[in-house]
Amino acid sequence: MTRPGVNEASDDLCVYGLTHLAMSVGSKETVNQLTQTLIDAGCEHISGPRTTGDGYYESCIKDPEGNQIEMTE
Repeated sequence: MTRPGVNEASDDLCVYGLTHLAMSVGSKETVNQLTQTLIDAGCEHISGPRTTGDGYYESCIKDPEGNQIEMTE
């Protein structure tokens, strides 16, 4: 992955390699439940649950290794 502003190692979300994993979990309720479960387990909350400008209902957290995990309905 390359683009201006991508770093080799950083705490932000613009780094080389796999840093973003998205998955559909089936429903808004599941997005809400998984988000809270992961927050309670100590994962860093990034955004959501929310409906994005392009119409997706999603939530994002960081896993313990700093990867962004996106859950959609």
